[in-house]
Amino acid sequence: MNAPELRLPPEDRDLSPYTGWTRRHWVAVAEHLLLSVRPYLSPGLARIDLPGPTSAYGRDSDGLEGFARTFLLAAFLVSGQDGADPHGFLDRYRAGLLAGTDPDDPERWPRPDELHQAKVEAASVALGLMLTRPWLWDRLSPAEQGRVTSWMSTVIGESYPPINWVWFQIVVEEFLRSVGGPWAAADIDRGLAVHAGLRREDGWLSDGPERAYDHYCGWALHFYPLVWSDLAAEPPAADLRDRWRADLRRYLEDHVRLIGADGGPLFQGRSLTYRMAAAAPLWVGAWSGATDLSPGLLRRAASGVLRHFTDHGAPDADGLLTLGWHGPWPGMRQSYSGAGSPYWAAKGFFGLVLPEDHPVWTERERPLPVEEGDFRAVVRSPGWIVGGTAADGVVRVVNHGTDHGTEGHPTGDSPLYARLGYSTATAPPLVGPTVGSPLDNSVVALDAEGTATHRTGFRAMGVHDDGTAAVGHSRWRAHWVAVEEDEGPDHGSGRGGATRPGPLLDVWSAVRGADEVRVVRVGPEPAPDGGWTLRVGGWPVLPGGPLVSTVEVLAADRPARTGVEELAEVAPLGPVTAVPWAVVTAAPGAVVACLVRLSGASGDGHAPRPRVETGAEGTVVTWADGATTRIG
Repeated sequence: MNAPELRLPPEDRDLSPYTGWTRRHWVAVAEHLLLSVRPYLSPGLARIDLPGPTSAYGRDSDGLEGFARTFLLAAFLVSGQDGADPHGFLDRYRAGLLAGTDPDDPERWPRPDELHQAKVEAASVALGLMLTRPWLWDRLSPAEQGRVTSWMSTVIGESYPPINWVWFQIVVEEFLRSVGGPWAAADIDRGLAVHAGLRREDGWLSDGPERAYDHYCGWALHFYPLVWSDLAAEPPAADLRDRWRADLRRYLEDHVRLIGADGGPLFQGRSLTYRMAAAAPLWVGAWSGATDLSPGLLRRAASGVLRHFTDHGAPDADGLLTLGWHGPWPGMRQSYSGAGSPYWAAKGFFGLVLPEDHPVWTERERPLPVEEGDFRAVVRSPGWIVGGTAADGVVRVVNHGTDHGTEGHPTGDSPLYARLGYSTATAPPLVGPTVGSPLDNSVVALDAEGTATHRTGFRAMGVHDDGTAAVGHSRWRAHWVAVEEDEGPDHGSGRGGATRPGPLLDVWSAVRGADEVRVVRVGPEPAPDGGWTLRVGGWPVLPGGPLVSTVEVLAADRPARTGVEELAEVAPLGPVTAVPWAVVTAAPGAVVACLVRLSGASGDGHAPRPRVETGAEGTVVTWADGATTRIG
């Protein structure tokens, strides 16, 4: 179909020296996205049936999803313009709202008590109605309002999983309360109790009882509490709101470090097809004032994220957001993903509710942490070491605390959670043989067939910084998993299956700049044929691309082999992904140390290597400048 052209205003490098983008650019992209979905409106306007694969919930659900998520985007846009709506977006959504909530209409929506996914989409509709109340809701007749509240009220008393979903019930029932409809205080209290149980150290939240640290922390679990607090008819107690404000303030210190100089967010965790939704918590910080970051830094970070995707083909030539990262890439789908799913990217446009004279739009852009110079930080809750290098603009995470699992429960490794490393410029293989046999950013034992073990269920031993380097440590019983036996839905976590045990592994990462010294100590139990075959995998990169990935053995009792595995069509950043590796046989109690480096092709790929000495009292890493780090 013919799509409207994305017409951007001229860049403003005085106001926005890093991205050139202003509020006018955000408005232009939002309008482009909304105009581009018009050809896919159903005759009664209740559904937006976008081209692409169908989710596990079916086409009716996907059509509602397309409507609800784009309506949320329209609500941000129109409310931030004080009701100005030159394209008539709300007129169309009003008609679709009435058709979708009419039980006798052929385009009626599945109700939240009929379909789980409708519980999610109801919250987007409710939030959109709250933000646009003077221009949409208040202009409905009493009978029309009653039709909508009748559909919405089917959330009351419903069960919601103890993850970010509890906020969907809270938001819907808050809307019902605000318009005089039915609601249940017990539902809201129960949801708030779940949220309280998800809180972790330093403003982080886990999306459920597992070690599920990802972008949901920002675009859901920090997004809803303060937005709801501001819109609620009866705001929550001051101490609760203060707690949420403090959590967001601290979280944003870490979140802004997880954006590369090119605007790329960290490629880690599920639902990455929501793309620029990663900007959502930055805007909530500006909206609520719950941040110590300057308005210019907030906008630079958010605009960098949006521009990263628009510069790389999202939206596509038809103005659509496809299932993928830059362009379409079906391998990124989870089972709940349909053609309308990527439009939760709308949450990244929340800044549009702020008027054009707000400081977040008027203050001059300030640089990201990675643009100010090299940095290193430890993030305790997810067990991450975060490091950025200004020379290549890449932010890396070394992971010793996140696996979307629980300690002591061995399953297969999720490629998006259980790897030892993630970055803003690399993507782990998401399909193909490495899903059942981890390769990149891993330490595994290999059996006689060359199948690799998994690490999910490890014990997180903590992360710290000794002033010279940051050090992370985790310990696990390596285990083989028959993941092909698990035919359940893909919600991002690792696959189950019959397991068999391998060696006990202690792994440390000493991180400094672009270098990680990865130290492996094998447990003392007897090994087959006197030794375990260990493989250490490095960073996944594009062959001949802007980054170089290397793995070198620095210490081992026996000779090692090294090589590079090239995998076709396994990740969304390019047609081929190359992963370097080193293989060594290790006896019980042995220590193996490797240099794992990800660097710019024109940078420090040939920089001096650190030295490693192992002994009974531990391992000492001597860096190129003579500084030392002791581990083990």
